[in-house]
Amino acid sequence: MVRSWSLSSENILMKMCIRKLRLLKVCCIISFVTLITLTVLQRSSKTSQELQNISPRSSSAEDRLVSTFLNLFVPKDNFWSYQKTEPITTETRMVTAAKRETKEWDVVTANCTPNSNFTQADWFNGLEPNFKEFLQYRHCRYFPMILNHPEKCSGDIYLLLVVKSVITQYDRREAIRKTWGKEIVMDGKHVKTLFLLGTSSSGNEKFHHQKLLEYENIIYRDILQWDFLDTFFNLTLKEVNFLKWFSTYCENVEYIFKGDDDVFVSTENILEFLNVPPITNLFVGDVLQRARPIRRKENKYYIPEALYNKTYYPPYAGGGGFLMAGTLARRLYKVSESLDLYPIDDVFLGMCLEVFSLTPIHHRGFRTFGIVKNKSSKMNREPCFYKSIMVVHKLLPAELLRMWQVVHSNISCSKKMGVSIGAFPKPLQGL
Repeated sequence: MVRSWSLSSENILMKMCIRKLRLLKVCCIISFVTLITLTVLQRSSKTSQELQNISPRSSSAEDRLVSTFLNLFVPKDNFWSYQKTEPITTETRMVTAAKRETKEWDVVTANCTPNSNFTQADWFNGLEPNFKEFLQYRHCRYFPMILNHPEKCSGDIYLLLVVKSVITQYDRREAIRKTWGKEIVMDGKHVKTLFLLGTSSSGNEKFHHQKLLEYENIIYRDILQWDFLDTFFNLTLKEVNFLKWFSTYCENVEYIFKGDDDVFVSTENILEFLNVPPITNLFVGDVLQRARPIRRKENKYYIPEALYNKTYYPPYAGGGGFLMAGTLARRLYKVSESLDLYPIDDVFLGMCLEVFSLTPIHHRGFRTFGIVKNKSSKMNREPCFYKSIMVVHKLLPAELLRMWQVVHSNISCSKKMGVSIGAFPKPLQGL
């Protein structure tokens, strides 16, 4: 009797264990299915453009393995919704053909080898190492794109804000996005923003910088990046590659503002300034006339005579910020290909304008050396001046955010400087 009861108890316990194991198995299956479902939903929410914008060159083996696995669960089509089959018409064929003919960035490899034709010349051997390197690689003009957003130029864009930046200056880009770089539509005029970058020049942190930039680009989708090092001498590369990009993708952009990532810009004043009939060859900024090449080697802008032996530079606008017509930008791209690259980017643009016999226009609303040149002057931080100008250089991110807030508050200023075409000190030249 006792033994019979013992066997019965063992059977009951065994059945309970089996039930628990089955329940645990069901829970595991449900958890696994839930995880896969969430993964599919999250993965399918990314657009194909976002996934393409993560550079395969900077992905680790682990990233690529995860990406390959998740791609197995990405819907090939939008199968969550009803797919209606449209009849193929002549119009449909024409639209499809037009899409095939869409222009693309045509530089896919950087076949850049040093030019040693003049390395034995006495004038070359007397140069500093950075100028030797610049001259040996000066023929390398266009580079592959790592991050690209041609959709920024879709539709009619009245003003394209183009900002030169480097990977590590995320705080400056973020301050600009919150202030003057915020994309708006004012009186039916569309304003878009783009940042121009090369690759990190920091060898040890280059991989991490690139990954962070790519994730930033997924969030904001406003970064153009080329596969060349971001250095001072390569600013001209940023200039010519942008001109080529603009000529490739931007047929319907009226005007371009191009500047640094440490400037204050009044988008409203720029739009007020442009409230005139279109000016085909407009190029306006803080123009330097009869500027001499700097021959002091300790200066950042030093240029040896072997590179430029003239007494004066052609007139050019300070690179902190200038405004030009879209039609002129396309002409500048063509003429820039006929000139050797120059290590100072704003001077190089002045050289391009000189080929057209165009003189850039000076306007007092562009202050690329500050409100006043005395950097310690309190006038450089006077909000009422900022309400009147179009560009002021230079402000760090915290200063930009603070000044933007003050300028757009209810402060009372006695007088506002004119920013219209009538505010030019002299007639437009070369237009």
